[in-house]
Amino acid sequence: MATVVLLGTLDTKGIEYDYLRARVEAAGPDVIMVDAGVLEEPKARPEIARREVAAAAGADLDALVAAADRGAAVETMARGAAAVVTRLHAEGRLDGILGLGGSGGSSIVTHAMRALPVGVPKLMVSTLASGDTRPYVGTSDIAMMYSVVDIAGINRISEKILSNAAAAIAGMAAASAAFRPTPGTKPLVGATMFGVTTPCVTVAREWLEARGYEVLVFHATGTGGRSMEALMKDGFITAALDITTTELADELVGGVLSAGPDRLEMAGSLGIPQVVSLGALDMVNFGPWETVPERFRGRNLYKHNPTVTLMRTTPDECAELGRIIARKLNAAAGPLTVFIPLRGVSAIDVEGMPFRDVAADAALFGELRAGLRPGLELVELDMEINDPRFGTAMAEKLDAQYQAWAGARAPGGGQ
Repeated sequence: MATVVLLGTLDTKGIEYDYLRARVEAAGPDVIMVDAGVLEEPKARPEIARREVAAAAGADLDALVAAADRGAAVETMARGAAAVVTRLHAEGRLDGILGLGGSGGSSIVTHAMRALPVGVPKLMVSTLASGDTRPYVGTSDIAMMYSVVDIAGINRISEKILSNAAAAIAGMAAASAAFRPTPGTKPLVGATMFGVTTPCVTVAREWLEARGYEVLVFHATGTGGRSMEALMKDGFITAALDITTTELADELVGGVLSAGPDRLEMAGSLGIPQVVSLGALDMVNFGPWETVPERFRGRNLYKHNPTVTLMRTTPDECAELGRIIARKLNAAAGPLTVFIPLRGVSAIDVEGMPFRDVAADAALFGELRAGLRPGLELVELDMEINDPRFGTAMAEKLDAQYQAWAGARAPGGGQ
């Protein structure tokens, strides 16, 4: 029997959660209701009360109520809820989780959802689901459903939306409880790709797949890089084919696709094999042409499509990127090789294309060479990044690294 956890603020949404409970139970799964509200008395009866949720965050519920600080209450109950649902999952009492709410409820519930492993069904019915959902979803696999109307009672619209949500989580939870992975022990490789590095990544991916690897390709859009590194941290990905490190340029210059200041550090800190290149570091990303900040309007801009405008990185920016990459990679604890494509780092950084800038590339390559610690393997190839030989060379190197690393970790292998 599958178990669905209903998590939410039962002081303001008790009626709606009681409706969800009835619909989920009618579909088959058991239900555990968790109350994360603090404002008023709960309007539904939970299996796990708010006092237990507050205690899981190390807080006293009475003190939290007396403080009358809504922001602090939301933050505290979110932490407590995350601890509670993580425990329920570890105990085998959570096969899926469903929540509903506005801004506060969505913050609490999705914070808890993000603490659960990838693959656990997570569904959030929210008034905010038709806008920017990045603060709620993050790098998790949360599904968000727009509530259409505000979550304020059961009416002819809300009952249909909530009924659909209950059916969806019941089905997902049942499938999750019965799921058995496909037999096999293929090593998982994380690879990064952009449109302008697709040929390179495709060649490398196909080479590795032909030799028994399973390659997960991530679009280097900020969220993509974070998702890949989150899967490394969770132990899924055990090798990195980090061809497209473009997110570092957006972080440095102020583009819209930054993966944050810690990008390119996870694989090294875990000591897993990684092969790294400089894909698409010739560009910073913005939205439509009119959204490019005024201070950049005189720069080398390229309209990639109606919704994406690219800006060429300057020699000074490229030099700093070289220093940043060297500093990050120097801290790596595992096998590492860096590849430089001397004739261009993207499809539009080659002879005759709008972002070809020999001085900028030279600054990037020069500072990277100068900054890398002695002994770290650096391979420079006189070709553009999308030359099939470049992708093949990176794949071959990662395979050699992985075989040696996995052999050393095997029983009797020397570690």
